[in-house]
Amino acid sequence: MGITARGVGLLVAAVVLLGVGFRFAYPELTLLGAAAGAAVGYAALVAAWRPRLTVTRLADPDRVARGEPASMTLTVRNSGRLRSANLLAEDRCGDRTVPVPVLRLRPGRDTEVRYDVPTHRRGVVPVGPLRVTRRDPLGLVALARPYGAAVPVWVYPRVHPLSAVPTGAGRSLDGRVDGVPHGSITFDSLREYVVGDELRRVHWRTSARVGELMVRENVDTSLPRLVVLLDNRATAHPERVGGVVESFESACEAAASIVTAAHRADLPVVLLFAAAEPAGPVTPGGEVDAGAALGPLDRLAAAELSSDDDAVRAATTRLRQDRLGDTLIFLTGPGGRGELGHVGALRGAYPSVVVGVFGAAEPTPPGAAGLVVVDAADGAQFAAEWDGVRRW
Repeated sequence: MGITARGVGLLVAAVVLLGVGFRFAYPELTLLGAAAGAAVGYAALVAAWRPRLTVTRLADPDRVARGEPASMTLTVRNSGRLRSANLLAEDRCGDRTVPVPVLRLRPGRDTEVRYDVPTHRRGVVPVGPLRVTRRDPLGLVALARPYGAAVPVWVYPRVHPLSAVPTGAGRSLDGRVDGVPHGSITFDSLREYVVGDELRRVHWRTSARVGELMVRENVDTSLPRLVVLLDNRATAHPERVGGVVESFESACEAAASIVTAAHRADLPVVLLFAAAEPAGPVTPGGEVDAGAALGPLDRLAAAELSSDDDAVRAATTRLRQDRLGDTLIFLTGPGGRGELGHVGALRGAYPSVVVGVFGAAEPTPPGAAGLVVVDAADGAQFAAEWDGVRRW
């Protein structure tokens, strides 16, 4: 609860009038002071009344690529039965506020507001909660309360079309190259039978032992497994223009393009960040909270720069131990060239290693750490040059 300047002035006047009235025995001044104090008390009681409002939101859509349109529809309903809601309200949308008309909202009625959500920058835009301010008729006291939870709108990096991604092939003894899309080469694991599985894949010996049908799961060892390592260290992206780190935004666009192309080609892909990342839904306060698994594009939308300068070295150590795939794509900025030696040391564990450097003023020297390096100004140029490096 907050007392306005008018309320503070009236409260001070009430104290002065009461003090002077009692000190010098002026009943008129005492009466005026008491009336002023009663007015402030009445204003506090009026402002303390909590209206019953139901707030619903609908984002259309709630996940959108950078620059594409998105809107939010807010509906406020007066769930009370007796009094009209005479309020001032505004909705939070990112860094700006949107006025919501709820003056004289009758019981059982609702009002609807539709407005655009800014999508010019990648990120998670928190929308809400609705801030409702209750004032007394004299404007002495104002009380603001939040209504409804915050709803996130995920603004993804731009996805640039890649003409191709690495493809696997199975080679027979006579030199012929055949595709093996169904993973029929190497045994991987057993799982329970589900309707639709081929009976020839049932492992009868295990099924007899456990008492239920078990099916063999095979993997295609020729199918490439992509690992995308995004360098999200602040030292790798030192230049900031207008509050935006363009090299990091370009790296995010390249990562999103590779992940999307891999999913469309049904290729396994893993997205990793060099430094720790936020991963979870948006809290009512608008922050990305840890706790729930997110998709790769959601993680890219929420990605932020970290001050952990040793993150790449730690990440390469983990990659060498885990061996998550056979194709490693390292995306960094102009300040990340000093880590190419650590990335190049992974060629023994990852037969194909490609590096994308974004926003560098000068091209990377040829043969740096023995890696294939693509210097690109932005994600679109990286996608255009992808064909030249996709067969490694």
